[in-house]
Amino acid sequence: MLNRFRAALLAPVLLLTACGSAEPGRAQVAAVQPGQDLGQSPRAATTGLDPALLRSALDEAGRLPQLNALIVARDGRTVAERVYDGPGLDTPVNIKSASKSVLAALAGVAIARGELTGLDQRVAPVLGPRVPAAADAEVAAITVEHLLSMRAGLQSTSGPNYGGWVSSRDWVASALSRPFVDRPGGRMIYSTGTSHILSATLARATGRSTLALAREWLGEPLGISVPSWPADPQGVYFGGNEMRLSPRALLRFGELYRNDGVAGGRRVLPEGWVEASWTKRATSPWSGGGYGLGWWIGEARGHPIYFAWGYGGQMVYVVPSLGLTAVMTSDADQRSVDGHIQALHALVADRLIPAAERGAGGAAGA
Repeated sequence: MLNRFRAALLAPVLLLTACGSAEPGRAQVAAVQPGQDLGQSPRAATTGLDPALLRSALDEAGRLPQLNALIVARDGRTVAERVYDGPGLDTPVNIKSASKSVLAALAGVAIARGELTGLDQRVAPVLGPRVPAAADAEVAAITVEHLLSMRAGLQSTSGPNYGGWVSSRDWVASALSRPFVDRPGGRMIYSTGTSHILSATLARATGRSTLALAREWLGEPLGISVPSWPADPQGVYFGGNEMRLSPRALLRFGELYRNDGVAGGRRVLPEGWVEASWTKRATSPWSGGGYGLGWWIGEARGHPIYFAWGYGGQMVYVVPSLGLTAVMTSDADQRSVDGHIQALHALVADRLIPAAERGAGGAAGA
């Protein structure tokens, strides 16, 4: 299974860290050298989090007006939970584009189960009549990997195009009918429409809804609730946006990836899928951040960081070299406060990572 999922090569990458600030002590954008293995950093010997640095992190988090909740875990043990505003930790919330990371997990399971043949499978034959006659012939070249890595080549449905797209009568046809602005497999073009095409592909390949797949393939083995979320006019569940998961459910999802796809001794994601997901395949043109299969790739203080990122600050951070997983949910109904995402990145880079590096041997101070 490993060869099916691993990337062809590791290229030089610019990784998003706690950027946007030039203050002394802030982590800046760092470069990964050619050939560096992003998934095999040595495990730190420390345990727990330094109490003083953890308290500082929690206090700093409490001063962020948009932040609703924070959970921090080390080596699978929750060391801090805080609700600053909004619903409780077991209440499902809109995770916005962090949904793309969940959708990517479903694609991995579908490949392992033979519902999809692999990352290189072309999706047009699966979609069949869902591909509109008006679509460019180049649609035939789009693969599962292109959808997962945001390299379908189609004009984006996000940003200024989003409203018109979700107002269309057929979201799949609308996304597939857009002009090509690059070849399939070319540069990254962030587009929720691309993820929605994947949701439709999963539904067509399995004969089941994306909601049903999420409940069986993730909800059941992780012991989490997966409530319904919006669907398009044809009944395809929104791919890459609007999923609802609680902060504690997001923590279990992050821990699934930190543990290489295993939860409770049971393999949930196929072997090699996490490595493939955390291998850089594209670079964001607006942040410089690396992107794998539904996951963003960053680095701080020499530690690779992998994160799911939803609008307004719906975040799941995983730092494998420190056994660290952090979940942050924010108010998704207001426009993002200036600097909020940078503040969340900095909370991880400048507070939580140093706290883990020092260690505490327990959860004192949490």
